[in-house]
Amino acid sequence: MKTLKQAAIGSTVKVVKIHGEGALKRRIMDMGITKGVEIYVRKVAPLGDPIEVTLRGYELSIRKADADNIEVE
Repeated sequence: MKTLKQAAIGSTVKVVKIHGEGALKRRIMDMGITKGVEIYVRKVAPLGDPIEVTLRGYELSIRKADADNIEVE
């Protein structure tokens, strides 16, 4: 299982599944991260957290803890 946290900078990945439950899963889905969406990993902050991604035409910064719940291929 590969997660968004492990995706390389400059790569485009596709969401397979969102792990977690309740409010965490709902918050991730509210950001536009749903099954099947393609995410481009733009950059990672100097200390490693957060990760900046582009999806659905907008840019988003997501914490590594949240990115670890997003399974990608």
